[in-house]
Amino acid sequence: MRYFIQFAYNGTHYHGWQYQPNAVSVQETLTKALQTILGKNLELMGAGRTDTGVHAKMMYAHFDLEKNFDAASIVHKLNSFLPKDIAVFEIIPVADTAHARFDAKKRTYQYHIHTFKDVFQNDLSWYNPQKLDVELMNEAAKILLKHTDFECFSKVHTDVNTFNCKVFEAYWRQENHQLIFTISADRFLRNMVRAIVGTLINVGTKKITLVDFENIILSKKRSEAGFSVPAHGLYLTEIEYDYLAVSYLQA
Repeated sequence: MRYFIQFAYNGTHYHGWQYQPNAVSVQETLTKALQTILGKNLELMGAGRTDTGVHAKMMYAHFDLEKNFDAASIVHKLNSFLPKDIAVFEIIPVADTAHARFDAKKRTYQYHIHTFKDVFQNDLSWYNPQKLDVELMNEAAKILLKHTDFECFSKVHTDVNTFNCKVFEAYWRQENHQLIFTISADRFLRNMVRAIVGTLINVGTKKITLVDFENIILSKKRSEAGFSVPAHGLYLTEIEYDYLAVSYLQA
């Protein structure tokens, strides 16, 4: 049988989601916990991967296990066994053809910036005291929806077949001294969100214009885009599946 597992993690002390040969990853930590609690060897396939230091408020993975078990009891045991920076919410039986990665149709990330020095936000938000034109940054963010090729925001030398992504929404909102950027797409390239945010920051500080921003996208060159903002302000916040996959999750 196949199961989906929904969980969250603070990525501060992990080298991303994916297995690393000489570093601790979320995938390795969660897999070992599942194997210990369930008493079986298994593999976890995540809905995607996050880089070192990036957080996830919602993440899915799937695993196969040829036995039934009390999901609520296993969730309770996992949360007692796992370190405090990983939390499991639910384990759901799904169809054998369900796939946490390939069935995901929409993913949403948020990037958090605080503009006032806040000692309680340092590990979970990027401190940037610069004066930013948020309205102008939102105008630039709208330009993302007009394009599909985002090679300029991708990490170089990455093994992908296409740089095309469908961006559904991208916008900034300000809450007192907190700035939050939200972006949703069908898929994301490595380092894409952090590079987009860094380039939008350059728009907000008037280093580049809206025309410059669009020309950067058209250039397809990472060297033309802005800097990558620090990982600790980035969160994977939501993963959506189409009707069939959603019905699996509700089964």
